[in-house]
Amino acid sequence: MIREGRAIKLAFTKKPAQNFRLLVFAVVSLVLLAADRRGAIGALRGGLDAAVYPLQQFVSAPVRFAEWLRENVSGYASLLEENQRLKEESLRLEARLAKFSALEQENIRLRALLGASIKIGEHFLIAELLSINLVPYEHLVLANKGSNIGVHVGQPVFDARGVVGQVLRVSPVSAEVMLITDPNHAIPVQVERNGLRTIAVGTGRIDRLILPYLSGSADIREGDRLVTSGMGGVFPAGYPVATVVDISNTGSSLAKVSAEPVAPLDRIREVLLVWTRSDVQTRDETGESPSGAAAPHVAH
Repeated sequence: MIREGRAIKLAFTKKPAQNFRLLVFAVVSLVLLAADRRGAIGALRGGLDAAVYPLQQFVSAPVRFAEWLRENVSGYASLLEENQRLKEESLRLEARLAKFSALEQENIRLRALLGASIKIGEHFLIAELLSINLVPYEHLVLANKGSNIGVHVGQPVFDARGVVGQVLRVSPVSAEVMLITDPNHAIPVQVERNGLRTIAVGTGRIDRLILPYLSGSADIREGDRLVTSGMGGVFPAGYPVATVVDISNTGSSLAKVSAEPVAPLDRIREVLLVWTRSDVQTRDETGESPSGAAAPHVAH
């Protein structure tokens, strides 16, 4: 009994400091529980949170920056991808629009040619130009129709507005056309206003013809329209050729008269190859395409 009592006493006296701390913690816990029930701890906790908040923000800043950077880089990449897609779509739409516009312009030109062919009232064929040679003093174009369908040397060529020229050389699949502005070309014309007949000669300039055989007293004015006279039987009569733009008297017996072709010779893409009634009659009688009633460079 003495030993047991001594052991119990030793247990309570061996570590008094630890027992004291345990007692203090218990008392503090009770005090804190009582204070929390009265709301005092909430104020203390709020103060601690306010004091610790800047530190929390500082510690979490790299994480938040990394998240912001990831989101923005991802968003920027998406914007770049969307921008590229929109650019490609815009290019496709622009290409389609350009194609539609080109088709519309081609349709307008072909309708104009069809209207001109109806006015001509002759046999005709629409041909596309393969090449254009407008070097000084040689104005030639190449059309994509040839002798295998009856195209022949000397054949008249028109566009929707008026006379273009005539066939100079021909192959089975193409025809070389000399324009009326070529200095080697001449065409019989008449003044539409009064029927005055003369010859229009090319100058080597794509926008100019001259009338070298008119007297100084000839009844001709600026603005007069020149049409084919039909003389020589190559060009049908009455089709527009040019408009008089300048008249000057050099003091000699001849007037100096310049005219501008009505056909836009530097911009044409399609032409009308025309068979006159005499061509058709010759073909019907001989069974062959006519060779042309005049030399290829002059429509007499």
